[in-house]
Amino acid sequence: MKILIADDHPLTLQGTVSYVEKMGHKVVCSCSNGKAALNYIQLHTPDLAILDLNMPGLDGIEVAQKIFENKSQTKIVLLTMHNEISVLNKAKEYNIYGYILKDKAFPDLENCLKEIENGKKYFSTSMHNNFKLDPTASSDVLSSLTLSERKIIELIATQKTSKQIAELLFLSEKTVEGHRTKIIEKLGIPKEKNALLIWAIQNIKK
Repeated sequence: MKILIADDHPLTLQGTVSYVEKMGHKVVCSCSNGKAALNYIQLHTPDLAILDLNMPGLDGIEVAQKIFENKSQTKIVLLTMHNEISVLNKAKEYNIYGYILKDKAFPDLENCLKEIENGKKYFSTSMHNNFKLDPTASSDVLSSLTLSERKIIELIATQKTSKQIAELLFLSEKTVEGHRTKIIEKLGIPKEKNALLIWAIQNIKK
């Protein structure tokens, strides 16, 4: 198969490219953002695109949506840290062919590509719902958060530091801090020390 791979984390991108090539597939393009991935897919229609869910410009689901709407023949596989069923179900709306968790990427990705070659779809067997939002929390307010922000606030609720969150989500610590600032603004949380942590613990339940 001719495959495009997009991930904004250089080491993850490099590792995925190497892994896929060792399986005998041809990586025709590797890029670090969703816009570049979409442009290449529209121009060249590779057999498969393996996309990180969290990317600048366009995220993996947004790329999948545009490919679906354009009726492109390129099959989409999402490689992500998001193991929420709600995210998977949203992705399924756009006829994705695979959903692989990064912490289970090897050998799940190999199994996924084999299934796709056989005309089937593959979703990580370890998918499960780790978190649920406290029903007392305002759904309207929480709906204003992006997928990345939702994941970050869930991790904050487990008392993870920005550095730990950055490592788990393959982001820079500066990016996580930027997300924290946006979350505080969107939720109207006082800009006081530990205010976001306290809010998250009270409103996000395991």
